[in-house]
Amino acid sequence: MGYRILAETTMAVHFLFIAFVVLGGFLAWRWPKVVWLHLLAAGWGLCIVLFGLNCPLTHVEDWARERTGEAGLSRGFIDTYLTGVIYPERYLDEVRLLIAAVVVLSYAVAVRRWRIRRGTS
Repeated sequence: MGYRILAETTMAVHFLFIAFVVLGGFLAWRWPKVVWLHLLAAGWGLCIVLFGLNCPLTHVEDWARERTGEAGLSRGFIDTYLTGVIYPERYLDEVRLLIAAVVVLSYAVAVRRWRIRRGTS
């Protein structure tokens, strides 16, 4: 039972992490100090995509599911839960570009807002 809870909790944390990577730049509009945490998260996400790194959260979920007697993830987290489920696999590159555009837009607006607050627009 404990491993199942760990697997499900890890899956939920993974979804939250991905949401933070995509949308965390918007939090910096209100809380500018969040930008440092978001830069780390977005950088990690970018490294995973560019270099094909394995996310430790995927490893933890796999490990916990295997301890419950279930099969682990046969593919990565995104390939299992998002690609082909939320969007068709053939649009993976477009989705990645859209995510990058959202992050860049959130930072562009954040910088603009910070400059206005400081009176240096």
